Amino acid sequence: MPLYTYQVIHEDGTEGEIIEVFQKADEPPLQFHPETGEKVIRVFKPAHIAGWANERMAKQMLNDKNLAEKGFTKYVRSGKGYYEKTTGKEGPPTINVND
Repeated sequence: MPLYTYQVIHEDGTEGEIIEVFQKADEPPLQFHPETGEKVIRVFKPAHIAGWANERMAKQMLNDKNLAEKGFTKYVRSGKGYYEKTTGKEGPPTINVND
């Protein structure tokens, strides 16, 4: 069952709490809070799409071992204007932008 988000609208027109309600997809939207009876409106939120663009996958794809296997060189900042190579075969072991 989908999880729908609703926002309470007080009698004076101000916005109240946000609630989430499981409903069947073919059920009509709620008009009133199921517990308090206050007026509610449905709030549309973007869907979360799991896949390569999540934080866990990004860490996995950008870890030193994976980058080295793909032929990349990675430098990590270790001071102002100073970078040390953490993985890869090409390039100098350090880069100093002041040189």
